[in-house]
Amino acid sequence: MLAVLNSGSDNDDARALQQRFRDFEIGFIQQDQGLKISLSAAPGRAFVDGKMIRGTRELLFAVLRDLVYTRNEILDSKRFDMNSGAGITDAVFHIARNAGILVRGRDLSLAVCWGGHAISREEYDYTKQVGYEIGLRGLDVCTGCGPGAMKGPMKGATIGHAKQRIRNGRYIGITEPGIIAAESPNPIVNSLVIMPDIEKRLEAFVRVGHGIVVFPGGVGTAEEILYLLGILLHPKNRNQPMPMIMTGPATAEPYFRRIDDFVAATLGEEARSRYSIIIDDPIAVAREIRSGMSDVQEFRREHGDAFYFNWRLEIPLEYQKPFEATHQSMSELNIDEDLPPHELAAVLRRLFSGIVSGNVREDTIVEIEQQGPFVINGSARIMGLLDELLASFVAQKRMKISGDDYQPCYRVS
Repeated sequence: MLAVLNSGSDNDDARALQQRFRDFEIGFIQQDQGLKISLSAAPGRAFVDGKMIRGTRELLFAVLRDLVYTRNEILDSKRFDMNSGAGITDAVFHIARNAGILVRGRDLSLAVCWGGHAISREEYDYTKQVGYEIGLRGLDVCTGCGPGAMKGPMKGATIGHAKQRIRNGRYIGITEPGIIAAESPNPIVNSLVIMPDIEKRLEAFVRVGHGIVVFPGGVGTAEEILYLLGILLHPKNRNQPMPMIMTGPATAEPYFRRIDDFVAATLGEEARSRYSIIIDDPIAVAREIRSGMSDVQEFRREHGDAFYFNWRLEIPLEYQKPFEATHQSMSELNIDEDLPPHELAAVLRRLFSGIVSGNVREDTIVEIEQQGPFVINGSARIMGLLDELLASFVAQKRMKISGDDYQPCYRVS
């Protein structure tokens, strides 16, 4: 809730936020109609002339709604088998439905936009241009709800929607408890959903989205790319369309070429064929994502699948089970180049997830301060490729917003 009240901040240091507002307190008042929240020493940016901004109030409600619903109806109710793939997918569906983001009767229109929160001003402006072109074509936007590449597309889409007189545009933000404190929701989000963990957050993206646009980012963006590619490489998903476009201004081309080379060298040419790279052309991006959605719509109709939730997508259990980044779990990752591509992608996804956790999650940062950086082992060839990729992220300052002197939370062995 403190993160929501601090919406619009350009800081990704959860510890600094808590220190700055160390007197902040939340109380709950029981009423016949439900709970009333009382706040003390809350961030001033959440108020205008002493009255809380309406969008902030809605996001606060979303936090309370999702945390209570997930605890009572998903985790404690025993209605869902959280050790089975079908049970986890069912839980993701119910959380999304309870949050009101599954809308029947709408054509396919949801463009999921991934990208980093620590991006340059030029890259941020480019995300707004793409969002504008997407909005002009009547598409809605779904992001991780934070700043940077998660805010820009929404901001651009609002202008495109306004010009087309679209009054019910959707700006969906999907996050999870460990990330939201470091990546406060941006104020444009009008539908916030908090999934229980990173894995269910990622599953929600690919189940509710109809196309993926990837902007420049860092390890978190690489994690998302590997997650989707691994799923699409699964034998049961090879015929399922899912448009995926990597894009950015001309200055971002080296980032995507690094990603492209890494994917080709680790997962092969089939993985490379599942996405396209468009540099410095927002109109082409919007046209291609709109065209790709037509293929998705035809596929869904042919197979009788819902437009608002992709039930047919096969997501293996190793992509769904939560991965807790610890020194032991990171060192035990089986990074073996002889694994099938979709299994290797799952392992690499966990690796990048662990680094994201070490960069932004307060509990993981404390563990690293006490025990030193994570040690990553694996195939010598892949370790060399990984070391080069991560070094390029550091050199391009794509790890964190706050602080120029980035200290890696990992060591490639």
